[in-house]
Amino acid sequence: MDDIEIVAPTVEEAIQKAEAQLGLPRDQLEVQVVSEERAGILGMGSRQAVIRVFPLAATAGTVSQPAEEEVVEVAEEVIVTLLRLLGVEGNVEVVSSEIPIAFDVTGEDLGVLIGRRGQTLASLEYVTKLIVTRRLQAWVPLSVDVAGYKKRRYDSLQRLALYLAEQVISRQRAITMEPMPADERRIVHLTLADNPDVTTSSIGEGDDRKVVVLLRQS
Repeated sequence: MDDIEIVAPTVEEAIQKAEAQLGLPRDQLEVQVVSEERAGILGMGSRQAVIRVFPLAATAGTVSQPAEEEVVEVAEEVIVTLLRLLGVEGNVEVVSSEIPIAFDVTGEDLGVLIGRRGQTLASLEYVTKLIVTRRLQAWVPLSVDVAGYKKRRYDSLQRLALYLAEQVISRQRAITMEPMPADERRIVHLTLADNPDVTTSSIGEGDDRKVVVLLRQS
């Protein structure tokens, strides 16, 4: 099954819509946020959220789907080649050989691979996916991390989101977070999606896109 595009008032509602449409739980979907919702002013300039969803389980058992061992081998080769072309020394470790397949580049002085706000890392992962997909003629979900940066960042964002929710409730006013890329904003949205007292929205454009944590309207 190919990826599908979902449009809904918010990212969280779009994900829920995808779950219902595909009949799959969230942990069997990979979600890419194409654009987040925008409230607009007085109803003008508002925009719904758009996501692209890849069903992880849909390709299981498909004859044309490459074996996980082949994906690991090809993806590892691609990452090693990219590191060499970038002039960066690092070891490529397989964190998970099951879908979604995950890699972590370890070594010293790897900050250049992470970049400002993780932008270089995001580009490395994106290019890796493109090359692997072209070589295998199949889309396979995979993740590339550098020295555990992404995991630490996501864990930190989850804790921060929960703390800010408490502050919003205590102060009775909204709090705006620093600009973040789409994948990090998604972590905040998902962390607080089921919170009965607060909700989240996004403001700004491009690299200045931010998450706002605000009181949920009764």
